[in-house]
This record gives sequence, structure tokens and C-alpha cells, in this order.
Amino acid sequence: MKLEKDLYFNKKILIYGLGISGISSFNYLKKNNIISCFDDNLRNLKNKVFKNYIISKKNIDRTKFDHIIISPGINSLKCSLKKYLKRNKSKICTDLDVFYAKHSKNFIIAITGTNGKSTTAKLLYDILKKNKSDARLVGNIGNSILKESKISYKTIFVVEISSYQISYSKIFKPNYGILLNISPDHLERHNTINNYIKTKFKLIFSLKNNDYGFVNKKDTIQKQFIKGKKFNCKIIYVEDKLSKHDNNLLKNTYFKSLNNQQNLSFVIKICSKLRIKKKIIFKVVNDFKALNFRQQIIYNSKRLRIINDSKSTSFSSSINLLNNFDSIFWILGGLPKKGDKLELKDKNNISKVYIYGRYSSFFAKHFKNKLKYSKFNKLNEAIKQISLDIKKEEKNKKINLIFSPCAASFDNFKNFEERGKYFNYLISHYKIKNVR
Repeated sequence: MKLEKDLYFNKKILIYGLGISGISSFNYLKKNNIISCFDDNLRNLKNKVFKNYIISKKNIDRTKFDHIIISPGINSLKCSLKKYLKRNKSKICTDLDVFYAKHSKNFIIAITGTNGKSTTAKLLYDILKKNKSDARLVGNIGNSILKESKISYKTIFVVEISSYQISYSKIFKPNYGILLNISPDHLERHNTINNYIKTKFKLIFSLKNNDYGFVNKKDTIQKQFIKGKKFNCKIIYVEDKLSKHDNNLLKNTYFKSLNNQQNLSFVIKICSKLRIKKKIIFKVVNDFKALNFRQQIIYNSKRLRIINDSKSTSFSSSINLLNNFDSIFWILGGLPKKGDKLELKDKNNISKVYIYGRYSSFFAKHFKNKLKYSKFNKLNEAIKQISLDIKKEEKNKKINLIFSPCAASFDNFKNFEERGKYFNYLISHYKIKNVR
């Protein structure tokens, strides 16, 4: 009997959270199930699409649901249904589970980690497409997984998966589970670093005998956690640097940074298991363009390089980028992450630090007596000052202006994309590129 018929056919299902994953779950399941919808955001509840499916908080308690499909952005410990979810924890699942129930026989590669998930997933997807595979890029990047159509038994799914999705999922299991790296992040949700590590490794523990788990050989946190543990799958340890031979094949400077070398190392190891030729791999790698707002070089001249790394939401996601350049004007600020720590190897390469936002004092304490810094109320004030400071610098010295916030964007922006676009606007507005 099909898993789909057992689990998500002719059932009573509550969809909690009407964002991207909630909407795709609704559209996918409404035909063959009794669906009810709820959201903490009143604006989402007013969406006309859900008019006849909205259920009140009072009636949720009175209804016996078979499944509760929860959006990953909802914190089950702090949301308005927290008591209900605690009582019905066994019924919580995700859109990934709904997908897996129908497509468990398709080949699935799931990529997680604190940093580098999107770049790794997109690069691997591009290589698979170049190799003439029917590949789909889904999850936190690309399409919502339940929006994919025309799926055959040959279709390969590359899934970018967050710790939130891993935490809530019940039956989802890939063939290849990739854990790029782990550093303190999302502790406001997981409470402790140990809980966060366990959640990430839940993906690896889900793998079976014929599956492969790819882990970072040099990651101290992963090494300590793995010690003494037994896994059902085959574990493959990945170096975080390229071999001499692969380095000779690499022409794309984007992958010269330590972060992206690590991402590329995983992709090469995965492709070797998939028996994809190096010629194809490096053709794609050398043509690869940085994803928007992820260590993205938006301007480069003899005098000035500008990097938009708005995706950086923690110190760990910025460190390798900062260690890769000299004469840095570093802009950071936003909503700090719980448990985040800054450990820079070389502080001499950072000329000036510009801290913006209401939490500037949190960041400033890391630089006291170490680096020269200035504090600003808003990002535009920092950029305005930078436009003046660059003019005062020596003409024969190249400046690297790096916007790597090390913090979540939710203090002033809807997401990191909105923050990244605003930074680009400010660069144009203050004519930073015109500085000679």
C-alpha cells in the first residue's frame, strides 16, 4: 500500500502557517483531504484563497486532526498554539514529509549546515543539469518542494534543508545527507548548541544502509559529536580544502575563499559518488556566478572592491570572508544571534569597522581595544561616512568594502534579500563606485 494513501489521503489535516510552504501544502492536499488552515498573522488569514478553510483557535482544540503540517518559520515553543502543539507533538510534520510519502523512490540529496547551503545546492544542481540529469532545486532555494510537477522515476531532487525543517519532519529521508558545517546559530529556537547539533545530525541518523552521509572532516563540532556514535549509513569525510589537482583546474576566484572552498569540496565529493566527470564539474564551477547577497562582488576596480554579503547572519558566516582580504572597511549590524562569538585570526587586515542599528553596543564590545570602529543609528549613515572615508585613503591602496552584517535582518528588514537590495541602493545613492 502506498505511503501517500496511508498518510495523506482522506485525512483531516491542519495547516499551520500560510507562507510559501503552507500555501503549497494546501494546494497539494486540498483535493483529497479535509483541510483546515490557521496562521498567527492576521494578514495571511484574510487571504481570500483560504476563506472557506480557516479554523478558529477555539475549534482547533475541538477537532481531531490526523496531521499538523507546520511551517518551518513557526517556533512551536512560542507560537499561539504552543500548548496544543505540545499535546499533539506526534502529529506534527512538514511539506517534506508530504513530498516523501509520494516520492520516496526518487533520488534525493539533502544539504544542510550553518553556512553555505544555498551556494552548495545551486552549484550541485547546475552540475547535474549540465550532466543532463532531470534535477530539481527545492526547499529553502528554488521551488517549494510540493510545487514540482512532471516528476519521473529518474528525477533527482537537490533539497536545501534548514534545522527547522529537520526538527519538524517525521519521515523525510534522503539518499545523500550532507552536513557542511556547524557553528552556533538559531539558538533562540534550539535554546542550546547541543540541541542545535542534535537537530542537524538527525538528518544523518535518518539515513539507511545504502545511503551516504557527507560530513566535514575538519569541523571540530562534528568530529566531537560523531566520536563513538554508530550510523546506519556509510559516512564520507570531506576535507574543507581542494586537492592540488583540483586547485589547478579552478579558475573562478569566487571559490578561492575558505567558505566556498569548503562548499566546493563537498560538491566534488558528491559528484565523484555520482560518477560525474571532472571536466563537467569544473566547466560549471568556473562559470558559476555568486548567488545574490552571498559574498557577491557587486563592484571591482583597481581602487575599490565592494562585496554584498547580506546573507551573513552570524559571525561564523563572515569570518572566512574577512580572513580572505586586506584593507577592509567592514559594515555590520542587525539583530544579534544568541550565543554568537567572534574569533578573527587576523585583525590587522581590517582597517575600519562601521556598526549600525539599535544593537550596535552588542557588536562594539567585541572590538574594544582591538579594532577601530564607529557606531551609527542607521545603515545609510554608515554608508554616507564611508563615502567620505574612502576619499581620505591612500590612492595606491585597494580598499575592500565588505557588507557582512553578522546578524539577522529582522530589526529593520523583512529578510536578508531586502537588506541586500537596500545596501546596493545606498552604494548607488552615495556614489561609492565613483570614488577615485
